[in-house]
Amino acid sequence: MKATTDSDDEGFAEKVASTASPGVVVITSAGQPTSATIAITRAPSGVTIGRGAPHGLLEEDVQVSRSHLQISLQDEQFRIQDLDSRNGTFVDGTRLEGAITRPCDTSTLIRIGRSLLWLVPDVRPFIGHKQPTAAGPVLGGLSRRALEAIALADKVGDTLLILGESGAGKELCARTFHEVHFGTDGRAPFIAVNCAAIPEGLAERLLFGARRGAFSGATDANGYIVEAHGGTLFLDEIAELDPLVQAKLLRVLETREVMALGATSARKVQLRICAATHKDLRTAVNEGRFRADLYYRIGRPEVKMPALRERLDEIPWFLQRAFAAIDPQLTAAIGTLEMCALRRWPGNVRELLLEAKHAAHAALAESSHVVRPDHFAPSAGLALSESGSAPIPTLSSKPPAEVRSAAALDDAAIAAALAEHGGNVSRAAQALGLHRNQLRRWIAKRGGEEK
Repeated sequence: MKATTDSDDEGFAEKVASTASPGVVVITSAGQPTSATIAITRAPSGVTIGRGAPHGLLEEDVQVSRSHLQISLQDEQFRIQDLDSRNGTFVDGTRLEGAITRPCDTSTLIRIGRSLLWLVPDVRPFIGHKQPTAAGPVLGGLSRRALEAIALADKVGDTLLILGESGAGKELCARTFHEVHFGTDGRAPFIAVNCAAIPEGLAERLLFGARRGAFSGATDANGYIVEAHGGTLFLDEIAELDPLVQAKLLRVLETREVMALGATSARKVQLRICAATHKDLRTAVNEGRFRADLYYRIGRPEVKMPALRERLDEIPWFLQRAFAAIDPQLTAAIGTLEMCALRRWPGNVRELLLEAKHAAHAALAESSHVVRPDHFAPSAGLALSESGSAPIPTLSSKPPAEVRSAAALDDAAIAAALAEHGGNVSRAAQALGLHRNQLRRWIAKRGGEEK
């Protein structure tokens, strides 16, 4: 067999890149979550996007011009050009003047009217993606691909390692690993353990169990491993386990026997192990913080759950569900959808849902059924080091005591207010704290039309 070299890896990567199909994922249309794709051909003219375009994806968004923008591929770059649209084109939150280019190997967010377009290096994972059912999980193209990889992993063996940031959905992956093998009837146990939350010194007793007299006050108790007999044990943040506990866990995996503290004989167990971590276990092994023998036992197959910032197609669906759970009449302003798609969300889905809940209550507190960007905390979705560094546009429905100038607000905030109020200048001006004539001048300067 020929040995694999670095040049072989590079050649394979180039081959994969050459088969990628750059394109557009429409993640909202007229303010509503959707799942649709537009492939961008390598023809010089690219594709034209708008209400009158053949794809028919934005027909319901009256804020979108019939021929709104053009996207083409030039020298491995996206070229984005506004076609003198009525309400403008916004690229990563900034109004586009003329044309701009973006590398094809990065993702770019585009807002036109009340719709959001996501330029991606490879549109294939999103093609044919079905909208989530009311009861099912929110799964975008990349999440679905991860779960498909888990289904394949089930055929390989009885262990799985899941990589991913905190809050990205690793437990969903673990449950999928369990359900692919055992089904969804609940008869086989699924025991989830957060290793990082186990108090120091208790991991051995909690995992392996104990017998009366093993230590002062000890009573007979089964551990998590015995509880998972006949099913799946999910060890989240496995890198946090004490090395001595790691050694005992490895023996369980190799012998399929568990010895409780104070026991005189081992107990047979049959179970599947799903481990997860946000850390690089190979690095932990090299640094002596994780046992190499345990890593080789649980490290393959390996599946990575992408971070939320890599799954922009899911954000509108998560927001819709979060708001509907509090009040079915709540909706998200297009500025809110854009802001959430542009933020990094270091806490991933967990953070997004928590912040969305607080924003929904903030909207209801002022009798608004539209959740605006200013209903979110200024630090929402930002890294702790960034908190407060990216101000959220304020689209208050109550005008301030004194009228501001349009120059005091950025274009994104003004455009979002116009979109939120259906292009009505008077209502948008009131929300922004501007005089309607100021807003009319702003629209005229940018070649737009008012309603």
